[in-house]
Amino acid sequence: MKWFLYVLQCSDGSYYTGVTTDLNRRIEEHNTSKRGAKYTKTRRPVRMVYSLEYEDRSSAQKFEYKFKQLTRKQKEEVINKVKILD
Repeated sequence: MKWFLYVLQCSDGSYYTGVTTDLNRRIEEHNTSKRGAKYTKTRRPVRMVYSLEYEDRSSAQKFEYKFKQLTRKQKEEVINKVKILD
């Protein structure tokens, strides 16, 4: 099963990072359902600005932890580098 790390940009400009096996479902949950994260419920709508695919949950969570340790500027550099390649 593939796992994804994803980064959402909230309506207030802040970032939210998580992992999931289904990006579309998870974004929909963040925007509309009670299953979305507490953090994003008050910052809707959210939009995905970055994602990476991993072979397993452990790998995705390890990168999630590292990503969350970055400064905002560093996070934006990671996000923008991928956009250039897409």
